[in-house]
Amino acid sequence: MKKIRVVVIDDSAFNRRAITKMLEGMPEVEVVGYAADGEEGIRKVIDLKPDLVTLDLEMPRMDGFTLLRIIMGYSPTPVIVISSKSDDEKVFKALELGAVDFVAKPTQGISEELLSISSDIHQKVRAVFHLNMAEIIRREKAGPAAAPPVETRKPAITLAREARCRVDVVAIGASTGGPPALQRILSAFKEPLPIAVVVSQHMPAGFTRTFAERLNRLSVFDIKEAADGDLVVPGRVLIAPGGYNMTFEKREGKVVARIVKPAKEDRYVPSVDVMLSSCARLFGPRTLGVVLTGMGNDGSRGVREIKGVGGQALAESEESSVVFGMPREAIATGVVDKAVPLNLMAREIRIRCGVVTDLETK
Repeated sequence: MKKIRVVVIDDSAFNRRAITKMLEGMPEVEVVGYAADGEEGIRKVIDLKPDLVTLDLEMPRMDGFTLLRIIMGYSPTPVIVISSKSDDEKVFKALELGAVDFVAKPTQGISEELLSISSDIHQKVRAVFHLNMAEIIRREKAGPAAAPPVETRKPAITLAREARCRVDVVAIGASTGGPPALQRILSAFKEPLPIAVVVSQHMPAGFTRTFAERLNRLSVFDIKEAADGDLVVPGRVLIAPGGYNMTFEKREGKVVARIVKPAKEDRYVPSVDVMLSSCARLFGPRTLGVVLTGMGNDGSRGVREIKGVGGQALAESEESSVVFGMPREAIATGVVDKAVPLNLMAREIRIRCGVVTDLETK
């Protein structure tokens, strides 16, 4: 079997050794080089032509952002950022610049706790075998989505439900490649839907609040990290908090989010299956489930339950998925109504919800 050749870039000698040790614990991985700063990192990437780079963002002489821009511009290579939780805003900037994914360091300082991220690193490195690098390059060249004009924003509470709406909730799940994909979809709407939107993106605790705040700046929706008891209302997007699952219940005639600890059998957290299944039970046929890019099969059970109660289901098509694992598994259930490329997903959601004109459906 062909091995994944990796270059490790981190200014801490301890971190380089620890990350190398974790990577070399995978029989399918070979660490071919390492670097202590960006300038040395560029030389190693050019000379060694690795299949993957692990990257620290804060380094002397040349930081990780500059290095990432150069790599994506001259020698496009999958990059996984390994960064501390205090660098959450920087992580999302790195994802915009073309990084594939990130792993959160448990501490900022030198500590054996770093080894606790071993399984997370292993999972994300294995995704490289299934990576659509051409799509990552295309998105990086397209640049980040622009923020909408301030005057187009509408508070969720002022939205009137249109009688023709066929959907009460759009439930979206994603993993690897998901943050830029969600940003593209939610920033594509010129006005918020008169429908609630809920999102489960596989992400560790400590990052989803910044992610939600970032999306909120780029969208006409009211977007926030979900808290227990938050109302699920039209025009609002609730992002499941990292490390927890999001379910829903009726309370005094209103639908609220419940933030719960994952069960032992939940392999992926926040769980897309748990969220979709809860929507199916509560909203029934007025549920639209959407499964985006990511590795694994999270979401496949959920779309079956949605279709079982008469709802609708969409999946991202292979051509635009950074990793086609989750959408492929959802499509394989035979219940997905349509596979849709990312650039058409917002339009398809509007069509499925019944909030478009006849002209837009042609």
